[in-house]
Amino acid sequence: MYIRRHLTTPFLKANRFFPALLVTGARQVGKTTFLHSLGEPERRFVSLDTPDVREMARKEPRLFLDDNPPPLTIDEIQYAPELLPHIKERIDQARLRHPEQATGLYWLTGSQQFRMMHNVTESLAGRIGIFQLHGLSSRELGGAPEATPYLPETLTVSTDTPFPTPFFEQLWLGSYPSLLTSATPRDNWRDFYSSYIQTYLERDVRALTQVADLNVFYAFLKAVAARSAQMLNYSDIARDTGISVPTAKGYLSILEASGIIKILPPYKTGETASLVVATPKVYMLDTGLMAYLTSWSSPETLADGAMAGQFFETWCLAQIIRSYTHAGQDTPFFYFRDKKRRPREIDLIISLDHTLYPTEFKKSASLDRSDARHFDELSIFGQPVATGAVVSLYPQKVHLRPDVLNLPATSL
Repeated sequence: MYIRRHLTTPFLKANRFFPALLVTGARQVGKTTFLHSLGEPERRFVSLDTPDVREMARKEPRLFLDDNPPPLTIDEIQYAPELLPHIKERIDQARLRHPEQATGLYWLTGSQQFRMMHNVTESLAGRIGIFQLHGLSSRELGGAPEATPYLPETLTVSTDTPFPTPFFEQLWLGSYPSLLTSATPRDNWRDFYSSYIQTYLERDVRALTQVADLNVFYAFLKAVAARSAQMLNYSDIARDTGISVPTAKGYLSILEASGIIKILPPYKTGETASLVVATPKVYMLDTGLMAYLTSWSSPETLADGAMAGQFFETWCLAQIIRSYTHAGQDTPFFYFRDKKRRPREIDLIISLDHTLYPTEFKKSASLDRSDARHFDELSIFGQPVATGAVVSLYPQKVHLRPDVLNLPATSL
């Protein structure tokens, strides 16, 4: 069963303009299936996962492209960056000969962004559109036709489309398409994530040669998952996993580059730098993987567990991020925390057109107007503050005060 991805519309729009398109994202989020679903009958598909194909692409890039003319999809392009200068050359030749036909020639995917993004932007600058694909969003699972970038005032809350699965079951299952579209996802959950971790460590992490011991890296990954939705303390994680702080920073960069985590910086301006914290927060981008790494064996135990609030906040932020990236948009996300003796914190700040949009995440099924009490602290920035939101498990969109809405998490 294929679930239509919201990235379809912006991707096809860009395909009418760019000669090449790149879809990045974590392993198993559905990049290859997405491109297969959109490919024309005449479009060739080549995977560099296959060792002999990869060797040919690296050692004889010209011959490889001769044997595979466009329109062409190349899966896992990071395994053969040697192809990129030759793709550039062929794009430029096509533009000279038939400029009106020199679009959509090469589709590329990649699940490692460390070296790949540097090579792509260096070789194909001005010739490539770059998109990021995450796991399935709740709106994709619910059948919504398009992505709608989240803003509190414009979020549509529909009672016609039921939430696809019980809330904490969706958190526990996660967002990877191959698991969610299986006949018995709950039965396959443990095997899927065990295999996912093994493949990720052996193929993605080992390829980034900074990692000397995969067992230590796995312990580090579990420590990060346990701290999702919390402020990032490198010393604390390094101590718990027996590594140095510089090594912890390097490992975290790998997790971010491979689409496993999101680093959320604090919002500050030059005038307010001394008033707010400088420490970022860290979030897992898939709550199913987070549940596996932190040993929650069922959605029922997770819903009643000590980490339920962290999971709720992590899931909500991931849905909001997907609402933008799957619409082909890149918007700055921040959080707010001041340095007062009793710190004021706001979970999410979206900065758009010099206006701040605050959001707080609360795992509660009841309304509490005090949940938005820190929104007024944003006045220190001297910028317009738009209508904010408290995202909760209360099932209706209602005003908590004139400038703050309650939004049901199931509508994200």
